This record gives sequence, C-alpha cells and structure tokens, in this order.
Amino acid sequence: MTVRAESEKAVVLDDLVGLLGEAAEECGALLDRARAALRARLAGNDDEGRIDTARLEAEQHRAHGLAWLATYVEAIRQLATYASRLDETGRFGELEALLSQVAAGAYAAHIAGGIPMSQAEMVRPADLGLDDDACSALRVGALGRLIAAGNTAAARRALVALMRAHDGALTYGDPGLDETLDAMREEMRRFVLAEVAPHAHGWHLANAYVPMPVIAKMGELGVFALTIAEEHGGLGLGKVAMCVVSEELSRGYIGVGSLGTRSEIAAELIASGGTDAQKAHWLPRIATGEVLPTAVFTEPNTGSDLASLKTRAVRDGGVYRVTGQKTWITHPVRADLMTILVRTDPREPGYRGLSMLLAEKPRGSDDDPFPVAGLSGSEIEVLGYRGMKEFELSFDGFAVPVANLLGGREGEGFKQLMQTFEAARIQTAARATGVAQSALDLALGYASERVQFGKPIIAFPRVGDKIAMMAAEIHLVRQLTYYAAREKDSGRRSDLEAGMAKLLAARVAWAAADNGVQIHGGNGFALEFPISRVLCDARILSIFEGASEIQAQVIARRLLER
Repeated sequence: MTVRAESEKAVVLDDLVGLLGEAAEECGALLDRARAALRARLAGNDDEGRIDTARLEAEQHRAHGLAWLATYVEAIRQLATYASRLDETGRFGELEALLSQVAAGAYAAHIAGGIPMSQAEMVRPADLGLDDDACSALRVGALGRLIAAGNTAAARRALVALMRAHDGALTYGDPGLDETLDAMREEMRRFVLAEVAPHAHGWHLANAYVPMPVIAKMGELGVFALTIAEEHGGLGLGKVAMCVVSEELSRGYIGVGSLGTRSEIAAELIASGGTDAQKAHWLPRIATGEVLPTAVFTEPNTGSDLASLKTRAVRDGGVYRVTGQKTWITHPVRADLMTILVRTDPREPGYRGLSMLLAEKPRGSDDDPFPVAGLSGSEIEVLGYRGMKEFELSFDGFAVPVANLLGGREGEGFKQLMQTFEAARIQTAARATGVAQSALDLALGYASERVQFGKPIIAFPRVGDKIAMMAAEIHLVRQLTYYAAREKDSGRRSDLEAGMAKLLAARVAWAAADNGVQIHGGNGFALEFPISRVLCDARILSIFEGASEIQAQVIARRLLER
C-alpha cells in the first residue's frame, strides 16, 4: 500500500489490501454454507434434488436473504479486487483506503448482525441456517478484524476531514479507470456542469422536458453511440463506458442520464435480434440521436409478469394492427421509434406467443402528443424521474409494417427482450450511483456551509458520520457496478452480477438521498432545495427495471442453480 504518515497508521488498518482479500475469501466460505443450507431446505423429492418452486416461494424471506448476502459478499470481493489492482500501480492512497475500509467494515458488521433488505426487513445469520460454528469468522480472522476496527469513528472522521480539505472535489477517490474512461468522465462532468446542473431543478419543478438542444449536444458527445458497433456508426465501446457516462449524466439529473437508457435498450434489441436490414437502418440513426427510441413493454395489469401480456398485433396484409394498453412508458411523445412487445399468436400461452415490433411514429408535443392514427395517451403525473414524462398509451389498430417485426420472426419477442435485461440493469445501477453521488455532493456542500452553535454542522459527529457512510457506500457500489459491466463486456452471462449491482445501488441511492434530506433539516423538505428532487428521483430506482423483490428472486434462483 502507498506509504502513509505516522499519524494515519492508527486510522487506516495495516496491510488493508491483504486484509480485504482475506475477508473476501472468508465471506465466500460463509456464502457457500448458507447456500448449501438453503438448498437442502428447498430441495424437492426428485432424485436430482431440484429446488421445489412452492417451497422457494414460501421461503422468500430466506431466499431473498441469501440474495442479499451474496450481494454483500460480492461487494466486499470487488472492493478487495479494486484495492489490490490500485495498490499494484501505486494509486491506492489514503482516500481510497479509508473509503474501502469503512465500507468493508460496515458491510461485514451487517453480515454478522443483520442485512437490511428494506427499512422493516432484516435477514440475520440464523435465518440463513448459519450456526455459531459457521459464523466464527465473523468474530475472528479478517472479517472479525474489519468489524472491530474497520468502520470506526476515527476512520469516518478522517474520511470526512479528507473530503473537506479538498472542498468536496475528492468525494469518490480514484475509481480505478483507464485514461480513456477517465477523460470521458471528465468530459461528461464538464457538460453536466455547464448544460444540465444549473437548470435541472427548474426542469423538475416545472415538469418540463429536457430541452432538445441539450439532447442534441448529448448526441454530438456520443452519448447515444457508446455501445453501438463502429460499423453501424457507433463508438464500439463497452458497458463500463456506458456506466461512466450514465453515472455522470445522472449525477447532474436522472432525466438526462435516463435518455441514454432509451437508446441503449433499443440498440441492444436491434443489434442482438434484428435483421441485417434493420441494423443498417436503425442503428446509425440511434447513434447520432436523430432517432429517439422508447421502450413499450409494460401493461396495466402485468407489471413484471410479462407472460400475461395482452396487447395484440394482428397481421393485416403488409402491416400488423396493434390493439391494447401499455403503461409507464417513458418519453413516448418525443420518441421516433417504439419497441413494442405484443402478442402475435393468441393460441400460444405465456411467453411463446410474444413478438417485438419496431414501430415508427412522428414526434409529438404537449399540444399534440400523438399525431398519428391509432395511438393516444395520457400523462401519468409522478413525484420524480421527470424530464421525459410518463404515459399510459392506448393502441387501436395502430399500423406497423410487417418488415418491422424484429428479426423477421414471430414468437421471439420475450427472448429478444431478455437479452437486454443485463445491460439495462447495469445501466440502472450506474444511474443510481450517479443519483447517490448527487445526494452526497449536495449534503457535503450544505453541511460545510450551514453553521449551528458556532460551527459548520459537518463538525458534529452524527452529521459527519452520515456523509462518511454515504461516500463509502457509493464507492463500494460503484466498483460492484463496474464489475457487472466488465462481466457483460466479457461475453459471459451476467444476469446475476447485473441483478446484484442494481439491487444494491438502488438501496444506496435511496439511503444517500434520505440522509441528504436529513442533513438539510427542514430545508430538505422544501421544494426549492435540489435535495428534495434527488429524494424523489432516488425512490423509483428500486422499482423500475425489476423491483428489488424481483431482483432478489432472480439472484436467489441463480445461486441455487449453481
């Protein structure tokens, strides 16, 4: 580790890099025992010992607890990997060490005492079938040392002092990126500070669209082209680049960060499932921002149960006629392209009768939102996540050319959609990290300037502790999100990693926003203060792109399959 001054040795643990590595191994062993215990509890009566679905549903608390434990374990593992990688290149300095130590100490203590799955639901070692013998590492060894000496008052105090010494400019330390990604982060930050941050709260309060000139500038910067292949006019970058850009944009305003999500989902659908002609036609136009897409999947009574989807598409000569209701559709008025999940074969139950259509439409306005036959809609007023507007859509014989059936084959829609879930959830984790970082920026600035009883309120330990924990958790979840993105970029199946990143990042964003409001006191409840917007924006993150309970169920199933 980078050499530290004598005064720091009592704060940053000796050989922290090695300690984090050992703790990660101990966590892995604990997870293995918890998984084995739950598998035994949920095994069916067949010879292969497959998981009994009814038992799994009845034991959701334990199963979802296992998912949360696995997420914590992976988060600590990624902190260890990060620390080792930076230490080898001399980049693991005091700030990086304190962030990693406080985060790992806090999460190790949660594993021992209780992991919060929500404000009212805790999972404890006994719930996971872990007896005293299994939990011995939580009292001794690397985990025991982290619990006892990692997240201490002195470490939190030193962390806050370091952030204050740099006027809040070093709240997240070295993220461990290469020079190209670092430069991309800086470029996005400059854009946000100039074009987004000064106006974001006004857009939110007015429930106004993100202005088209801002979107045009995003197109010029390559925001919509990031992961599209170069042969189709894109930049050909990976999901880590997507995370870097999404985080910085969302740090300024989640509405801006989420505009990239629309293009990411559509481009992923077309690139992975489209015909050569569909790729050649749509991808270059999405890459430049000429075409703004929107995803049209959810229905009023289906939610996450896509197998029950009812919107019909009936072939009528050279077109499909779409009829049905869709809801929670983001940015449909100004979208040029709708990716619509429909049922093309009513005889096929569940997922097998679903298809994906690439439906063109003219851009609308507030005065005339849907200037096309067969499509109407009404706005859903929301607390936050503004700048794009949410709608419920009604299709009544809306025409889509048969040539715009994604992939040219019916019945592939659900499989095509599933191929986008990993990237969408990774990007949501990055957006959540940006929202959390925004909350930290606002809280640190306010606490440094707000004077009570003769000193800035950040000098009071409870306020400083909140800020320290916000910074440490954001640091941790940023590394978990990068890990999920790297797994996706490698071509490996990454639904487990994406689910973990999204699950934890959403909770961290909500905790950071809530603490930010608390630090602002009564002013945090006032609409004029931006932290009130960040709170509203943070709340949606544990609901969309798969609610936290859905994420935990997916993670648990994957763990039990292994």
